[in-house]
Amino acid sequence: MTEQFGTFDFGLAEAQEERAARLHRECVIVDALFQGPVGYRVFDEEMHKELRSALAARGGDKLGTFGDGLMLPVRRAFEGRLDAVKDHWDASGITCGNRQVELADDHDSWQLSFGFMQKQFDYFPWLTKALTAADIRRAHQTGTHAGLVSSQVMLGPWRDFDMLRYAHDAGLRMCQLTYNNMTKVGAGCTERTDAGLSSFGVASVKVMNELGIIVDTGHVGRQTTLDACEVSEKPVVASHTAAQGVFKHARGKSDEELRAIAGTGGFIGVVAVPFFLATGSSVTINSMLDHIEYVAEVAGVDHVGIGTDWPLQLPEWMLRDLVQPIFAETGFRPEDGLVATQGMIGFDDYRDFPNITRGLVGRGWSDEDIAKVLGTNFLRVMEAVCG
Repeated sequence: MTEQFGTFDFGLAEAQEERAARLHRECVIVDALFQGPVGYRVFDEEMHKELRSALAARGGDKLGTFGDGLMLPVRRAFEGRLDAVKDHWDASGITCGNRQVELADDHDSWQLSFGFMQKQFDYFPWLTKALTAADIRRAHQTGTHAGLVSSQVMLGPWRDFDMLRYAHDAGLRMCQLTYNNMTKVGAGCTERTDAGLSSFGVASVKVMNELGIIVDTGHVGRQTTLDACEVSEKPVVASHTAAQGVFKHARGKSDEELRAIAGTGGFIGVVAVPFFLATGSSVTINSMLDHIEYVAEVAGVDHVGIGTDWPLQLPEWMLRDLVQPIFAETGFRPEDGLVATQGMIGFDDYRDFPNITRGLVGRGWSDEDIAKVLGTNFLRVMEAVCG
């Protein structure tokens, strides 16, 4: 039997289903942290074999092979061997999803990351680099897709900001200040101290404002988030997070942080990561919707959106053997409760994205407010920062 997506049982009436389908078709949809467009289902035996060989050739390098796995479906699409990369993006209804790069202190790694990103825009006629909000709107109007170039961490013992300026020239439009741990910029959300932004971090925020790069606090610690909101003259975002007022987790944002981000005119993207949203092994998309509603109540409906960050597209053996150990290496602690193989019921594939729209319809949201959550809130921020 053919697998069905976007069909989670919200108990919607026929008229509600029709309304949700119309909204999902008509709205600009932005996923501020997009691991897609494909999922684990596209990996065939040849791809499994290739990745296991890569792991052996890399001498067991988990992080390097993790990157190989994320890139492999796109590489297959470059070769004309995986239509699912476009087909699944089309089926998701997402207009814009980020295309991630690494601001590594290793110059070769940095070049490889940006080169792979650029090749996607050069190769796929249906994918446009989103340098401004108008690029995303244009993609929606033409039935194509836009990629927002972003980075999850500002790495590197830079003596100046030339690398950041070069990254902006190459298309970078959103950058996260830290990833969990303490860096030269500031403290992350799982760091043992809540030190806030360093002097270098303050300067970084100011340069990002100057260049037109969105300041992202997704994995950033409480004081660092508050400092960024105080220092920044442009809207600040948390591209992919959750509400601690619903479920207390290090990766979530307190009410104070949510209000501070909203106070800058910013945006809070809610994740589809089950273990950041609730306890247990059977977390459903209703938990994600609970967080969306809570953020809307605390920060305002003009400041909430989506940054799914899950599911990772990798096969189960890679999640178990590679990603689970990487969690510990990137600052997550045992008490954070991360289970790399856990999926979320109702959002197990990017083709399940219509369930978000359907769920908001089922909860009685207006068309205008649903459109804000799906994309227009992010577009407003991007226009204010990037043009």
